[in-house]
This record gives sequence, structure tokens and C-alpha cells, in this order.
Amino acid sequence: MKIEESNIVETNDYRVIIYPASRPFTAKESKVIAEKLYDFLGDWAAHGKELSSSFKIEKNQFIIICVDEEKEVASGCSIDALGKVMMELDTEFQLGLFDRMKASYVENGEVKTLKLSDFKSKIRSGELSKDIEVFDFSKNTYLDFLSHFLQPFARSWAASIS
Repeated sequence: MKIEESNIVETNDYRVIIYPASRPFTAKESKVIAEKLYDFLGDWAAHGKELSSSFKIEKNQFIIICVDEEKEVASGCSIDALGKVMMELDTEFQLGLFDRMKASYVENGEVKTLKLSDFKSKIRSGELSKDIEVFDFSKNTYLDFLSHFLQPFARSWAASIS
């Protein structure tokens, strides 16, 4: 069974937390991830107050969590609880969700991920074309995510690699 990518249609500038996997999810993994996140986010709270949140599986490799902090701010404890669920998923499927020393990009329509050092080496050597698009995992608001999560190389963080 294939899990379709959800469409988050809200236009408020919600807080975004990006969990980038090191590889695409299998159909089974996508299903389990979706089920666990539906269950967790349905009861997610900060200091006993419900958090208005949603998630999206982007490009079958990135988990995007959105929280409407205008209603209730996600506290340290609630963020820790989310981190625990994500760590469980990471451990179960060996996804590399917490490895921030990697780069993901689109080349010839395909999402690829490399260790950051390998990505930099391939850029410097010319082995990797500058016609790629690069993902930016540092986006922390939904509007920024919508407009800047995937950028042409020349406008991305990777353009400064020399």
C-alpha cells in the first residue's frame, strides 16, 4: 500500500521541524511513520494544552512537522516527546533522521543524499553538476519551508562551497 504525500494547506506561518532521512522510505516504513505520527500528534500537548499540529512526508524521504504556535507554544518537554517518537522511528528503520552531516539534492528528477564531506568534494571536483537543486533542512517556519526548502544550487546554501 502506498501512502500518498499529505497536503498541508494552512497558510499561517507555523513552526516547522524537519527530519531528513538518509534514504527514501519503503512503503511499509511510510505506513508505520504515518500511523505513529497520527497517533502521537493527535495527543501531543504542552503543559496539558493540546498542540495544533500536522505532518507531511515530503519526497518520500523527509518528515515535516508543523505546529501552530499562535494557539499554544511547543515547550521543551513537548519537543522532547516528539524527539522520542522520532528516535524510535529512526532506530526501528535506521533512517539517519538525526544525522545533520549530510546533504540531499535533486539530480535528474531523483532525490539523492550524500555525506556532507562527499557532497562538498563532488561539488569542488565538478563531479556533481551545479544544475542540481539542493534541500535546506534549516527552515523553521512553514512559509519559509514552502518557498525555500528546495532551491537551485546557485541560490542554495551549497553555492558557498569552494
